[in-house]
Amino acid sequence: MQRRAFTPRPHWQQRCEEIGFHFHSVGGEYWDESAAYHFSLAQAEHLEEVIQELHQRCLDTVDWIVANDYFEPFALSPLATDLIRASWQRGDRSLYGRFDFSWGGNGEPKLLEYNADTPTGLIETSVAQWFWLKDMLPHADQFNSVHEKLLAGWKSWASSLQPQAGLHFCAMEGNDEDIGNTLYLMDVAHQAGVPVKFLPIEAIGYDRERRCFVDQAGDAIQDCFKLYPWEWLCQDEFAEFLPASNIRFIEPAWKLLLSSKAILPLLWQRYPDHPNLLPASFSPDLGNAYVRKPLYSREGENISVYDGIRALETDGHYGEGRYIYQAFAPLPRFDDRYAVLGGWVINGEAAGLGIREDATLITRNTSRFVPHYID
Repeated sequence: MQRRAFTPRPHWQQRCEEIGFHFHSVGGEYWDESAAYHFSLAQAEHLEEVIQELHQRCLDTVDWIVANDYFEPFALSPLATDLIRASWQRGDRSLYGRFDFSWGGNGEPKLLEYNADTPTGLIETSVAQWFWLKDMLPHADQFNSVHEKLLAGWKSWASSLQPQAGLHFCAMEGNDEDIGNTLYLMDVAHQAGVPVKFLPIEAIGYDRERRCFVDQAGDAIQDCFKLYPWEWLCQDEFAEFLPASNIRFIEPAWKLLLSSKAILPLLWQRYPDHPNLLPASFSPDLGNAYVRKPLYSREGENISVYDGIRALETDGHYGEGRYIYQAFAPLPRFDDRYAVLGGWVINGEAAGLGIREDATLITRNTSRFVPHYID
């Protein structure tokens, strides 16, 4: 794994916008093609194997949690646990998720966390870096079958949907990144033959007589992709109506367990010394070098890193509540940048790699996305 300098394409902004990637400069600079990461084929294949392995370990752990009714570490409401239990027992399907790793190409990738419920960075991984590769290195390859696996996933979903209702796609108004990723997923579903409708999540209503959630036209929402966290959904005003509504969500409620940092100590307890897991605990008993994370946090907020010498902390909206503690795994550093590898699972299969980098050890929503290639 090497970080190599590249000259950005002329009119790269236009090239990004042509493929629907309109938030390429959010925060000033987000998409960064002045460099790219090079991998060997063996490294890419190994990462693919690790993603597939951890995906299965996560499914096994969810099954164990539900079978043993072991929800206490997640600090969830009875409503949330009921939704999770019912979702898992029904066999509700998952479409996608993203593992974040610390790995410099040598040794074993170490899992930092699992963005299992509302992962973003999808259009960047699937489309933007692929078109960069075709423009810049047409004879090289990339660990990237995200688009193809999404298309296959939506095609398999199409037969189970009600044609009249279609599939609603919801995201929060005013969030360019969330809406961009949601519209990309909606476009792929449309290509797969799925009837689709976009709906701002703030516009969802509830019909008390019909006991169902409705869109702006008053049509019942039966199947819904939501780029909105389950832990927020379960606290919203109309959450009490979720069980009786029979609405099917993508991602399903059981993914709330995997999106919580509480899953990290449980994975370590069930699979101690797994080569791709870091020691993790619900108490600060990991020595002088560790990372403290809230059970529920996003965009790198309220993270504390203690590397044995100094402390690095971020503020945010998740400072109250429980924490987990995870052994410190230093991110690989290239040219004063720290890289996090995002490994995608699509429709149950390892599907691709997206890389974020930052000037600090904590990756945030302002961190840059950098393409990669296999030579």
